[in-house]
Amino acid sequence: MRFGVLGPLEIRTDGDRPVRVPEVKVRLLLSALLAAGGRPVPSDRLIRDLWDEDRPARPAAALRAKVSQLRRALEDAEPGGRALVAARAPGYALASEAVDALRFEALASRTEPASAARASVLTEALALWRGPAFADFADAPFAVAAAARLEERRLTAREELAEARLALGEHRAIAADLTDLAALHPLRERLQAALMRALYGSGRQHEALQCFDRVRNRLRDELGLDPGPDLAALHQAILRQDPSLDAPARAPLAPLAPARPPAPRTELIGRDTEPDAVAAALREARLVTLTGPGGVGKTRLALEVAARAAAPGSPGVPGVPGAPDFPDGIVFAELAGVAPDRVAEAVTAAAGLREPDGPDAPDAPDGTGAPDGPVAAAGRLAGRRALLVLDNCEHAIDPVAAFADALLTAGAELRILATAREPLGISGERLHPVTPLEIPEAPPEHDLAALARVPSVRLFVARAAAADPGFALDGANAAAVAAVCRRLDGLPLALELAAARVRALGPETLAARLDDRFRVLRSDRRDVPPRQRTLLAAIEWSWEPLGPAERAVLRRLAVHAGGCTLEGAEEVCAGGEVEQAEVMDVIVRLVDRSLVMAADGPGGVRYRLLESVAAFALDRLADAGERDDVQARHDDYYARVAECADAYRAGHARVRWLARLDAEAANLRRALESAVGRRDAHLALRLTASLAWYWIERGRAAHAGRSLGAALADAAAVHHLDGLASARILGDAPAIASALDGLAGARLLAGRADQAARLLGAAATAREAAGPPAPPGVLHVTVPSRETARLLAAARTALGDAFPAAYDAGRAHPPAEAAAGR
Repeated sequence: MRFGVLGPLEIRTDGDRPVRVPEVKVRLLLSALLAAGGRPVPSDRLIRDLWDEDRPARPAAALRAKVSQLRRALEDAEPGGRALVAARAPGYALASEAVDALRFEALASRTEPASAARASVLTEALALWRGPAFADFADAPFAVAAAARLEERRLTAREELAEARLALGEHRAIAADLTDLAALHPLRERLQAALMRALYGSGRQHEALQCFDRVRNRLRDELGLDPGPDLAALHQAILRQDPSLDAPARAPLAPLAPARPPAPRTELIGRDTEPDAVAAALREARLVTLTGPGGVGKTRLALEVAARAAAPGSPGVPGVPGAPDFPDGIVFAELAGVAPDRVAEAVTAAAGLREPDGPDAPDAPDGTGAPDGPVAAAGRLAGRRALLVLDNCEHAIDPVAAFADALLTAGAELRILATAREPLGISGERLHPVTPLEIPEAPPEHDLAALARVPSVRLFVARAAAADPGFALDGANAAAVAAVCRRLDGLPLALELAAARVRALGPETLAARLDDRFRVLRSDRRDVPPRQRTLLAAIEWSWEPLGPAERAVLRRLAVHAGGCTLEGAEEVCAGGEVEQAEVMDVIVRLVDRSLVMAADGPGGVRYRLLESVAAFALDRLADAGERDDVQARHDDYYARVAECADAYRAGHARVRWLARLDAEAANLRRALESAVGRRDAHLALRLTASLAWYWIERGRAAHAGRSLGAALADAAAVHHLDGLASARILGDAPAIASALDGLAGARLLAGRADQAARLLGAAATAREAAGPPAPPGVLHVTVPSRETARLLAAARTALGDAFPAAYDAGRAHPPAEAAAGR
């Protein structure tokens, strides 16, 4: 098991799986043990670190409980993890040397006589840092001194690395980074000296002298000191242009012999401007990552960019005047099947710098025969004016990120174009999201020419015509084609798989069969990898790397219809191994991995799944045995949303809640349908009563919400009629009254407030009949329930002065006959 403190606290198993330590004080305990570097930490000090002055009644017992929680979390993650937390007088110690801080200090202290080796080792050491040391608990007493010591050693390592790279003649490559670093530490003379040498060696003598003037003035103003002898001597050497300051000549680089990127076999459809946009990004950033869900076309877009850059007469980055060209070639590295520890070797092999595994493969620099590490491999590519395309990085994202970081550190000439389902997450990265193709709006039949211009339709028709030469878009199949493109969310892989079925099924049958999309959408093409031969395999490729919490949240999100807010996700997706407070972080990771789509909506960002991902996730939800429980949480949450909207309908928040209910229309419909399916009469009544005012509001405005009211009305009416029939058979007057209330809500949703008022009157009569008889001369008054009160208010609003007559008419009829005409 490996531990990281050079940034936020991180724990990973030997298999590189992240380990979750669930409670803040348990993570604080682990950090305190890690800060001790393997030495025992006294129990008293640990108690002080965890609780300070707010100690529990039995602090020793409380500490033992936290130690037990930590041991259990480590043991659950990996067998034997419990033994890492050892009881050693006078307290506890973490018995592990697999800590990034220890690794960093060992590398930073290693003596290497050669400048190249020293630079390689220091680059590897600095690549271990992911942020400020002990970032989660930077203010904790145990962390302050440890973090300060590590940060000082980090800064020293950066100074030493700069000196090693200056010895290698890399003045131009490091000048920009040193300028930023020196600005953060203006009084560190060693760092300022490195910057002066880098500027002088880059032909910027006046800037080197200006740097010295700034340091001298600041030392005098703030400390009353003059520059030290080393810095003063460097200043004089620059003034006399001492030849010893000239950058040493670098040995010529071995030429690259890259394999040509695969030539695109089909036209790029629906992304007319994107290759130029990616090219523009490559001009401004040295690392551009194409992100998006599986099957969205990231590889195809990257190949198009590479093909245009390699075309004869290309001025460089396609379509960008003045952009750098790639005289050293274009390197394409397919990483989908590469083991994480072989990433660097695979890339250097693709560049023609190292042969793949075999008896003639050269040994590593240390003579062990092991593959090059990222730093050594990056050194072999440094200084190249080439475009490096790293395709399908997601299954080895951490080693790819480390390698890309080493490449960016090693030189400024190389450009990297990566494709992945999530960002590499390193400094200098520019993201270019690749989204599904635009889909047609409904209905499409009225304008065939406009439909034919929609990108997803263009792609589907082109691929269908390739599979069935007689196929063409026409008035007869337009609706089916549009339905296929919408149901497949404009996802290019899914569209191409569907188009291949047109010859056998036709578009109408294909559209009708998409409820069983994972059986229908498959291909027998032999020239594509297995993960692209079926839609199911493409989604499983993204599912496999997910941890337990990510899988749980993703499958639970699938019960939402039309997306949800963050609050909705937290309410519905928490439970079991996922605490509610964790859901936000998990959602963010799933958005980064392109499995959840985020878009602005009423009241903030909404999250949704592509329909194919939702279908896959629902299957996983059923496999986990969670579907009924999660659906119940969904239904209860949206009933509470409807009740909140009803409660605030008369205030200043009315417009906001109307917009919220509009956005949640599909979820409200699903909740009511679920209540009907589960025969949950109370939930159905809560929903119909709370939404009655909303339907009246939207009905008056002839709003698109009419479809919601009709759907809810039909589902609710069937449910409450069944309940009414059962109650009549049993002679259960309270149940008759409740069913009549429910029918009243259904009629309100259907726009028949007059019928609703009569049903409410009949329900009141039924309640009176169910109560004890009133004494002579005493008026019998029944207090309506919260749901009934909402229905009465909505009916009064809808009917105005006509309400009393309709209500009294309902009271005049026997409850048993009240629903006859509805």
